[in-house]
Amino acid sequence: MKISKLDVWPVCMPLSEPYIIAYETIHTSTNVFLRLETSSGISGHGCAAPDQHITGETAEGVIHTLEDGIAPSIKGSDPLRPAMLMERVKRNAPGQPSAVAAVDMALHDLLGKISNLPLWKLLGGYRDRIKTCITIGILPVGETVERAKDWVAKGFKSLKLKGGIDVDTDVERILKVRGAVGDKVELRFDANQGFTVEDSLKFVEETRIAHLELIEQPTPRDQLEMLGRVTSTVPIPVMADESLMTLRDAFRIARQGLADMVNVKLMKVGGIAEALQINAVARSAGLEVMVGCMDEAALAIAAGLHFALARPNVIYADLDGHLGLVNDPSAGTVVLRDGTLFPSNGPGLGVEMRA
Repeated sequence: MKISKLDVWPVCMPLSEPYIIAYETIHTSTNVFLRLETSSGISGHGCAAPDQHITGETAEGVIHTLEDGIAPSIKGSDPLRPAMLMERVKRNAPGQPSAVAAVDMALHDLLGKISNLPLWKLLGGYRDRIKTCITIGILPVGETVERAKDWVAKGFKSLKLKGGIDVDTDVERILKVRGAVGDKVELRFDANQGFTVEDSLKFVEETRIAHLELIEQPTPRDQLEMLGRVTSTVPIPVMADESLMTLRDAFRIARQGLADMVNVKLMKVGGIAEALQINAVARSAGLEVMVGCMDEAALAIAAGLHFALARPNVIYADLDGHLGLVNDPSAGTVVLRDGTLFPSNGPGLGVEMRA
């Protein structure tokens, strides 16, 4: 069996409702889809969700890299040698983790289809479902409360609120939401790098009665000393997100005790294989792991889900990036029931692509 063809195409998906985070407003998401065809007739699918702020990529750049850099390097090769192929892919896509992730997904999808097994079982099969939180962007306090109540009414048991622009408003938002949804709903907060150390300490102290589950990336991504100061001071877990882009970052965070938890996003780290290595570093250091996402089509969400289901220490999930996307050609690849995600249980990633 050989890789015979690589097809690449972009899909621009509007969000049913734009949302605001600390540094931008999101209206649309362009994902780049990939199909690896083989000489046996079996195809594997992958998806890149480039984000210039986070991964430093654009859709145009990813397409160019996949078509002109990566395709020639893997065409004619055995798809059942993914470790060898991914070394080639990484050499041809430096600084483009979502492009690398798309190929990694497609190769894993192929492995599952060839084995006739869903990928989560092939990778380890620790659990068959996982609870996900739902994210609420930055809104006025009253709207945030109403949105929180709506999501809880739909069955979600974990909410993540975005903030980082004004600490006092963020405190009010958290306290009002806690009062509205009660004590049984988990609350998480993501400052998206918007806080100083002082802001972080103030925020955590003034929201203490809300019993936050965690605070995510409070300080700027490249100011690791600030992140470490927050982690060593506050009484709740601190999660590194944007500060974790590579396996080396994971090692640095673990060795220096810069965070209590890490958010592993396939688009940041370059796919499932790399995520498994980062997860191993985190587990060895006693760091809890959350699988996260960007604004990703259901195909990419499925890849994150299969990774999470395979490993016991991936105990948190933030896999809601597909929910607001309009005209997702891979819709239905994951199943959401009452705030819990299930794989489709087809072979590989279980994807059935619409034309």
